[in-house]
Amino acid sequence: MMNWVCLTFPQLSTEQLYELLKLRVDVFVVEQTCPYAELDNKDRAEGTYHLLGYQHGRLVAYSRLLSSGTSYNNVSFGRVAIELSSRGCGLGQELISTALSYCQQLWPNQDIDIGAQEYLRAFYEGYGFKAISEVYLEDDIPHLDMRISKLC
Repeated sequence: MMNWVCLTFPQLSTEQLYELLKLRVDVFVVEQTCPYAELDNKDRAEGTYHLLGYQHGRLVAYSRLLSSGTSYNNVSFGRVAIELSSRGCGLGQELISTALSYCQQLWPNQDIDIGAQEYLRAFYEGYGFKAISEVYLEDDIPHLDMRISKLC
């Protein structure tokens, strides 16, 4: 059973901040062998929320929810991460569904834009996202921008 918590930067405990940064670095820097500026000042921006998914008291899923104007003109989410040993049992789907639900609660009826890794295109299309850009390289990984229009 997953326990979801959605917090602003000031609401995060030091332990929660450490855990989410470790998960993101483990996935995006170490696992994907992609050195990049993980700390981009968006974590503490006004209108940013941190969605943390705990299983048996351990952080296993995470996404950052961003108000319009932070990464895109529209609301967005990113830094979608599932701990390596917790993959393959549907947590990705639960994380995206939960992120979309929180976005709808926080910013009702707004378009949501994401920068998705190209290999996940069909996964996000399953939630109603549509490609709005050509494929481009971000940190040497093929990405494309996608949008889901005004959730109801």
